[in-house]
Amino acid sequence: MSKYLLEGSDTAEGAKGLMKEGASSRRKTVEDLVRSMGGSVESFYYSFGAIDVYLIVDLPDVATAVALSMAVNQSGAVVLKSHVLLSIEEMDQAAQKSPNYRAPGK
Repeated sequence: MSKYLLEGSDTAEGAKGLMKEGASSRRKTVEDLVRSMGGSVESFYYSFGAIDVYLIVDLPDVATAVALSMAVNQSGAVVLKSHVLLSIEEMDQAAQKSPNYRAPGK
């Protein structure tokens, strides 16, 4: 499983739906969606400003994360941004790799 940070911003339509259904109902809907795709929700927070909701989720793979993002974004009610989260161990593994890279102009 891979971890993702999801940032959701409601459109006007999405905000109307949230006001009608309530925050608990939306959280359950999102948890059911993630679970239906073989994942789980680690945390779910509402906010205000540019981003309306923050989630940390575990999903089986990148294709699943993309499918979830496309499903939510196509609704037109929420704009979802996804970020891959890396563990300390994954960063340590990456630091041990030695890519052969030349910077432009060097």
